Amino acid sequence: QQQLGRSLSREERLDTAATATVEVIRPSIFGIGIITAVYLPIFALEGVEGRMFHPMAFTVVFALTAAMLLSLTFVPAMVAIGFSGKVVESERAFMPTLRSRYASALDWAIARGVKIVAVAVALVFFAGALTTRMGSEFIPSLDEGDYALHALRIPGTSLTQSVAMQRQLERRIAAIPEVDHVFSKIGTADLANDPMPPSVADTFIIFKPRAEWADPRKSQAEVIAAIQDVISKIPGNNYELTQPIQMRFNELMTGVRSDVAIKVFGDDLDVGLELAERVRSIVAGVPGAEDPQVEQVTGLPVLVIEPDREAIARVGLSVSDLQDVVRAAIGGVVAGTLYEGDRRTPIVVRLQDSIRGDIDAVRGLMVPVAGADGMPRAVPLGELATVEVRVGPNQINREDGKRRVVVTTNVNDRDLGSFIAEVRQRLES
Repeated sequence: QQQLGRSLSREERLDTAATATVEVIRPSIFGIGIITAVYLPIFALEGVEGRMFHPMAFTVVFALTAAMLLSLTFVPAMVAIGFSGKVVESERAFMPTLRSRYASALDWAIARGVKIVAVAVALVFFAGALTTRMGSEFIPSLDEGDYALHALRIPGTSLTQSVAMQRQLERRIAAIPEVDHVFSKIGTADLANDPMPPSVADTFIIFKPRAEWADPRKSQAEVIAAIQDVISKIPGNNYELTQPIQMRFNELMTGVRSDVAIKVFGDDLDVGLELAERVRSIVAGVPGAEDPQVEQVTGLPVLVIEPDREAIARVGLSVSDLQDVVRAAIGGVVAGTLYEGDRRTPIVVRLQDSIRGDIDAVRGLMVPVAGADGMPRAVPLGELATVEVRVGPNQINREDGKRRVVVTTNVNDRDLGSFIAEVRQRLES
């Protein structure tokens, strides 16, 4: 336009736009290729990390590719068609200064090209050496500001006892000056998306704003240490201390709430527990391990009645007869049905809870037998069977058809990658 001294025709504008597009197409593709190459390794991720980051990488690559295609096709055509009037070339006041300084720096670098390349290569190797010494972690721990405490008690703990212990725990934690308030959830909520027995509770610890702390310079690690010192003095509890979002994220990834989970598989639960305890002791010796624990799969008191077949045979009974008596006394039998409109409720007859919970009373349960003279008589259950309370399994978890016991631990003051590598090395040795 400046050379001809007039406005360009539509054909001339289209031709000029096409020529300019051809000039920039190679550097544009090269620049987009460099940015796209940064995201290519993300597509190699698998598992949870792949499902998390694949959509982001695909979106960025797709957006860059679409933007490049539009900038080389649609944008030049619209510029040629839309700008039909007089075009005045202008630039910002600081652009000449930037252009001059950039030209000087470029001339200086080109004059020392070999040295510049050598320094760049040295920096690349230096960065590579640093990378080999750096730790690795899937997602760095975030400072959420609040903490979550997973309280584990003896399996079979009643809801009343669990509530009393939880209130004591909350009072102790709330007495710490930096804590604003504490609230808990015991067992399974109305929406059973997180089923737990009454012996398990989630406690959420909300901190005050740092400006309200007695000593604002106090680190959060010191506050957490104070919490751990307080809760360690309360008997009958085991704890897992972490952050709320981090706890849920770990649970989504591995099914457990801690940073690291080691799963022991097998058919024999007792052997699995023994191996899991050995794994826990090994993990506890790794620097950075915090609160290593074995999954709570035992500890539930179970009433065990083992029939004495010889004693049963002497009184003329069978094991099935004895089982029927025990089933009726402990489990109950249906004696009828209660009708309330359309509602039907079975009437179950069994011994009182106070008797069923007393092992001596269960031993004294009278079992009817036939006497030698044909007259009926009764024999205490304790003479026909061994009645005792044993510690049985609280839960038996399975995965891929195998029984599973999980060893969990959190990681503190260390990156997750090196911690897992050291744990794996110690377990393999």
